[in-house]
Amino acid sequence: MDSALHPEAAALLARSRRLGADPRNTNYAGGNTSAKGTATDPVTGTGVELMWVKGSGGDLGTLTGDGLAVLRLDRLRALVDVYPGVEREDEMAAAFDYCLHGKGGAAPSIDTAMHGLVDAAHVDHLHPDSGIALACAADGEKLTAECFGDTVVWVPWRRPGFQLGLDIAAVRAAHPQAIGCVLGGHGITAWGDTAEEAERHSLHIIRTAEAFLAEQGKAEPFGPVIEGYEPLPEAERRERAAALAPHVRAIASQDRPHVGHFDDSDVVLDFVSRTEHPRLAALGTSCPDHFLRTKVRPLVLDVPPTAPLEEAVARLKELHAAYREEYAAYYRRHAQPDSPAMRGADPAIVLVPGVGMFSYGRDKQTARVAGEFYLNAINVMRGAEAVSTYAPIEESEKFRIEYWALEEAKLRRMPKPKPLATRVALVTGAGSGIGRAIAHRLVAEGACVVVADLNAENAAAVAEELGGPTATRNDVAVAVTADVTSEEQIAEAFRAAALAFGGVDLVVNNAGISLSKPLLETTAKDWDLQHDIMARGSFLVSREAARLMIAQGLGGDIVYITSKNAVFAGPNNIAYSATKADQAHQVRLLAAELGEHGIRVNGVNPDGVVRGSGIFAAGWGAQRAATYGIEEDKLGEFYAQRTLLKREVLPEHVANAVFALTGGDLTHTTGLHIPVDAGVAAAFLR
Repeated sequence: MDSALHPEAAALLARSRRLGADPRNTNYAGGNTSAKGTATDPVTGTGVELMWVKGSGGDLGTLTGDGLAVLRLDRLRALVDVYPGVEREDEMAAAFDYCLHGKGGAAPSIDTAMHGLVDAAHVDHLHPDSGIALACAADGEKLTAECFGDTVVWVPWRRPGFQLGLDIAAVRAAHPQAIGCVLGGHGITAWGDTAEEAERHSLHIIRTAEAFLAEQGKAEPFGPVIEGYEPLPEAERRERAAALAPHVRAIASQDRPHVGHFDDSDVVLDFVSRTEHPRLAALGTSCPDHFLRTKVRPLVLDVPPTAPLEEAVARLKELHAAYREEYAAYYRRHAQPDSPAMRGADPAIVLVPGVGMFSYGRDKQTARVAGEFYLNAINVMRGAEAVSTYAPIEESEKFRIEYWALEEAKLRRMPKPKPLATRVALVTGAGSGIGRAIAHRLVAEGACVVVADLNAENAAAVAEELGGPTATRNDVAVAVTADVTSEEQIAEAFRAAALAFGGVDLVVNNAGISLSKPLLETTAKDWDLQHDIMARGSFLVSREAARLMIAQGLGGDIVYITSKNAVFAGPNNIAYSATKADQAHQVRLLAAELGEHGIRVNGVNPDGVVRGSGIFAAGWGAQRAATYGIEEDKLGEFYAQRTLLKREVLPEHVANAVFALTGGDLTHTTGLHIPVDAGVAAAFLR
């Protein structure tokens, strides 16, 4: 717990969180901070000099004590005597493990040397847009001197590592008046004798650079607006984005599936509307954190936003083919015999003038953060172009970072993806009962979920259960209001899925109601309502799902929650059972039709799901209890006793079956119905 930390470490956490909370100071998971202090060695009982530093992969804004690496300062500084030189500096990363104090906490990052070798009690290394703008300007050294005088020193580009730590330590020793430095092509580092002083120096560098760029910069650093490339009106823009999304996701997922994120903020729309955006985008990003997340450069669509959709999609495919060829050539130009294998040639960022930016990653958070990093890159380019010319580091240096052996090792340490990672699910009727249980199971297995329900409050509540507030930044689930009898509301639900996560891979037709009446009491209105919601509704949902899945070209799953009543002839149930039989045959028909697109269609036949069921709570339970002549609260027991296993069926049992069909073990199964009824012999499939 933070309360048990050394006072210097506790102060470090507080400072880190303040700095990381403001995106002007550093990007997500970017930068690192440190503090030095004396603690008691539990072995000798004497004082020992320690350093606490943000560990590898942590985020400053949410840093906790567990995210700190703790090292002995004497051992860390003794590494200078065994340093084999810049050509072998990667070997030093493993040496940090021999400097850990006790268990050492988090894994030390590559920037550990920078913090340990600099003669200052507190050090901040950050990636502010304003600082990187100076660092990536063609005459960054001159501009740094103009902006700060001799209080901030220019350090030419050097890849992060032990030698950079030595370089900054030398700067600190040679310039006692300096409060920090600008690292060419990279970011800033500041220091101080106290935590407060280091933070003050960091903020001074960042804010002074911001003011310098604003006061000295030209008004339109990206050039004038290209006629016809202005942003579309918001509603039209987002409709166009939703229409493009599955096609863009298809090109971003050729090597491996990815989840998407869409951003149509003013920063993006302004950039892609200006004359200089093709030149600047082609130069790529510069800060190591940027291009590790965004790839070396984005793919930029070069047709106006009013072009016919078919033309835009065709051009995207042409550009994608060229992008892949160029990326493979980039890899061949710089790869060494011991370089990691090429990780994939698809873009992580796709820019669409007049519409916005699509970004991609292994999950929603990674996709969103990639987009945020490209926003940082746009800000950097704007600042550099305002006062000079944007001049990122050489391509060969970018390759060394992107295919760094240490970065490859970090990737290999990542946990194995969950079975449904990268998959986006849309579940109808997910605001309660079986649908809610299915949504929970899919999220637990790694999927992103669109919670669709007629009841907006219920949908929002479930989305919040799954992943927090139902805001646009939600990385797990979003809620949509969807009446499955409405073609427009269904289309809007899929548009929302495309904008939130890039598309849809897995659809569960679960929405339904039930009216239990004998034939002579069943009205035409009862019949129509039952069929409109379940038979017609699932048809409409499946049709929209198929359109999107075919456009994506990634295959997909459609699962119908049908019923034991699809094959079992029970009393007083004509409308409900007939529509369930309709749904059951839709499974077979669509399996036959959609198989050529890699889309599998299967069904689950539950029975007697009383506890937690929205249908039973809405009156169906009372009607069925009356039919069987029992108390309503005994209905679950009644259903259990008529089964072969004598077990009650719960919503999570149905959810388990959905996962069994979609989790990766039944890849060659389509057109199947799985009974989840604890064994009802009369409903055996044959």
